[in-house]
Amino acid sequence: MIVIGHGNLLTADADALVNTVNTVGVMGKGIALQFKRAYPANYAAYRAACAADEVKLGRMLVFDSARLGPRRYVINFPTKGHWRANSKLSDIQDGLADLVRIVRERQISSLAVPALGCGNGGLRWDEVRPVIERAFAEIPHVRVLLFPPEGAPDPADMPVATEKPQLTSGRAILLRAIERYLQRARTLEPRDGVTVLEIQKIAYFLQVLGQPLRLQFGRGRYGPYAENLNHVLDRLEGHYLTGFGDRSARVEELQPIRLTDGTVEAVADWFGTHGSASCDVLDRLAHLTDGFEAPYSLELLATVHYAAASHPATSDLDELTERVRNWSGRKARLFTAAHIRLAYGRLKSAGLLPALSLA
Repeated sequence: MIVIGHGNLLTADADALVNTVNTVGVMGKGIALQFKRAYPANYAAYRAACAADEVKLGRMLVFDSARLGPRRYVINFPTKGHWRANSKLSDIQDGLADLVRIVRERQISSLAVPALGCGNGGLRWDEVRPVIERAFAEIPHVRVLLFPPEGAPDPADMPVATEKPQLTSGRAILLRAIERYLQRARTLEPRDGVTVLEIQKIAYFLQVLGQPLRLQFGRGRYGPYAENLNHVLDRLEGHYLTGFGDRSARVEELQPIRLTDGTVEAVADWFGTHGSASCDVLDRLAHLTDGFEAPYSLELLATVHYAAASHPATSDLDELTERVRNWSGRKARLFTAAHIRLAYGRLKSAGLLPALSLA
């Protein structure tokens, strides 16, 4: 029997929860990332199975927590090979056949199933739903909570069962920079938190100012962007931050990310124990971004700096204006010559523009 589910699949009242995965060991976005945080032991088992080349399309990987009550099983359902690939309806059909087999063998009486292959997989729900319904028609006595693609739950409602990570110098200074930035931003307008766009730029300038965060920034849609910063935020989510979520929200939605209760105190304790050698960088960051404490203002400042530092480096305003306007049609529409001149002036006063060549 199929019942349409709503809300958070990970808290569903069912014997088994179905998690959509790829076959290369990455749970980087969407519901898979939610499962990674909520069921770290399942993630470890999945990673080990991928390393052993045991995760295959059309075959379920079952994790048994051996606990009594609901949500005993996590059934990892491969919906695609590489995480960058799109899902194929034939792989969903083959996987459903194996899922029905698993349900029969383990005498599972209820399970929660997401929109298999939709979302990051690229399949259409109106194609996938009938395939799911036909598969479960073979076991009508099993209660199937089927969750349509309705978007992710609020990040605050996503379960986190991972061990709280220790603060390192990089994590502590990033969190302190976010705290100080948010304090200043709230003097300009009411703010519930900072956005991932702003955190990317805060981290970018921390590294520009000499903080060794080991982040790899490249040219992104919203200015300089480091994919490996997302791994840092993923580890902090639910422990020191909340709002990063499962990365399914679009950047332009400006979803707020907040410091969790106790984070400010934990960071203060860390600095009290390890010293305040990074305070100069934090003060320089505050001076640099003063008045630019808004998502697109900070994007502008970071974009102009990245354009200036790109090979061949330049501090010529006309050349910089051309580079920023040619970055994308979006930036050409968003950032006027006057905006770019303003950011240029701030970077120049901070000594962050390349030195003029005397040749």
